[in-house]
Amino acid sequence: MEARDAELNKELQATLHTRRELGEEYEPALVESFLAKVEDRLDATVDRRMRRLMAEQQMAVAREARGPRGSVDAWGERFGFAIVSLILAIPLSAIAAVNADLPGLLVAWLGIVGVNAVHAMHRFPSFGRERRSRGQDSDWED
Repeated sequence: MEARDAELNKELQATLHTRRELGEEYEPALVESFLAKVEDRLDATVDRRMRRLMAEQQMAVAREARGPRGSVDAWGERFGFAIVSLILAIPLSAIAAVNADLPGLLVAWLGIVGVNAVHAMHRFPSFGRERRSRGQDSDWED
């Protein structure tokens, strides 16, 4: 900032020197010229700061969008959860069928489906809400 102040100081000294040489009749034009230079410097500074601020905001938005759970991680998590559910379903089905026949098998599979549904609702909060909102009356209908 000091370098700019030095440049601005040189501009002011040159304007004052020119005013002394040309006289008072040119003073309004010289002042206008100097103020235009000051305004240009201020505009350039504001533009530079706004560009920096916008770039920082865009970086923050990009970081949030990428986040810890990107699309690749979410797919891997869903795929892994599905594989683990299917692998665990085999022994659970066998144990339930041997000990409690068909009712035990149904309870085991209802549990597996329930855990997967809860996991899906956790990953996609709007999953179960869309159906509820469809049944409500609309303001557009008579």
